[in-house]
Amino acid sequence: MSLAIVHSRALDALRSPAVTVEVHLANGLPGVTLVGLADTEVKEARERVRAALQTSALEWPANKRITVNLAPADLPKESGRFDLPIAIGILAASGQVDAAKLEAFEFAGELSLAGELRPVRGALAMALAAAHESGGAQRAMVLPAESAALAARVAGVRVHAAAHLLEVVRALQAGDEVEPLPLAQAEPDAAPMIWPELREVKGQAGAKRALEIAAAGGHGVLMVGPPGSGKSMLAQRLPSLLPPLTHDEAMESAALLSLTAQGALPRWGERPWRAPHHSASAAALVGGGSPPRPGEISLAHHGVLFLDELPEFPRHALEALREPLETGRVTISRAARQSDYPARFQLIAAMNPCPCGHLGSLQRACRCSPDEAARYQSRLSGPLLDRIDLQVEVPAVPLAALASAPDGEPSAQIAARVAMARERALQRQGMLNHALAGEALQRHAALDASGSSFLESAAQRLGWSARGYHRTLRVARSIADLAGSAAITLPQLAEAIQYRRVLVAR
Repeated sequence: MSLAIVHSRALDALRSPAVTVEVHLANGLPGVTLVGLADTEVKEARERVRAALQTSALEWPANKRITVNLAPADLPKESGRFDLPIAIGILAASGQVDAAKLEAFEFAGELSLAGELRPVRGALAMALAAAHESGGAQRAMVLPAESAALAARVAGVRVHAAAHLLEVVRALQAGDEVEPLPLAQAEPDAAPMIWPELREVKGQAGAKRALEIAAAGGHGVLMVGPPGSGKSMLAQRLPSLLPPLTHDEAMESAALLSLTAQGALPRWGERPWRAPHHSASAAALVGGGSPPRPGEISLAHHGVLFLDELPEFPRHALEALREPLETGRVTISRAARQSDYPARFQLIAAMNPCPCGHLGSLQRACRCSPDEAARYQSRLSGPLLDRIDLQVEVPAVPLAALASAPDGEPSAQIAARVAMARERALQRQGMLNHALAGEALQRHAALDASGSSFLESAAQRLGWSARGYHRTLRVARSIADLAGSAAITLPQLAEAIQYRRVLVAR
């Protein structure tokens, strides 16, 4: 047979469209022609596939003209995932495997020069696309062993694992005496990660209370204080207050992480924790490149994004966070293609009040001039600060108080209250309080006459925008849920208002 058709899949953001790999052998000047809008990585498959076949003692059709077409032609193809389907197509077209068996499978995998199969990015996205399109009833997937263990978590899709090209060839040979590929088994869930305990942070009762509220409602937090006051310690302990991911959340998070070179989520069901350095570019934070790849905000989907030394980040990188903080999604547009990624993350940020860090400190004099402090604080724009629900002052704890301070509540005790508050919100409105908007916000965060008058007076006096007004309502709703209150009381509203105080210049 001189023509073989092999099925595979490409990657387009979280989508994984089907790709047909057509391999044709013909008489003529020997060579390999690869067409179908293939990237450089795909074109290099010619040399990898040739070496893999020869070192695996398989026949390379040296006297034939080989044409490989990746259809559809207008869909960009990238990465080494097409090595295996191209190799199988050449073997089928030259009669070394049974071409009739190819219709039952989809193939993806990068080949080493020795024929070993290396993992590919986006295994979960491929399996999810296969399950959505065919219900898992049409074709099984053949993937490298590491990628197959991840894809096997998708229900309804048959996934076969292979470690070497020869294993796939033996399963596709003609006749009944073949060695079938084993079905992949999902890796067992790892033990939950033990996050640092919140009780290890001495003092800072106000900041701990703010973290509890943030965990209950999914709110963003900005902590402002001098160096060494415990801002980073507090942020690193927020995951200990959050419940595990649901199955759907874990699947979506792991699918995003599988698009990166780092691979899958280290612990299944664990909330992502991303803490990029302040030298990160806008593309690193929100995504970019060609082809577009997800950024830190998408890799932190359903998890926590911690930005330490917030004013030290490039201004344009921080401004790029404004829309995702509102919508929970980011769209990366390029001239040739557009990619859309989810980005529903919880922002935790920390900063010093001035360049030296001691503005307003009672323990150490500030060396900065008023202009220097104002310029430092103005690196954060008003629209960005307006989107952060809680702004918390984290003062330095005196050494005497630090040594004598008793241990606070353990994380597990606070996490139990957070879980109950989240459950109340989900049962009442089907979403966490930070996502309330429009009619749902008016219905579930309604205030009585005295509460409305109090909030409007505070908003006018502090010069809030409409966004600030509504975000305060959401925080008040979370405080009420922590207290088990069906309605928002005046003390709860007053506590929410204090978290919208202007801690830095706008």
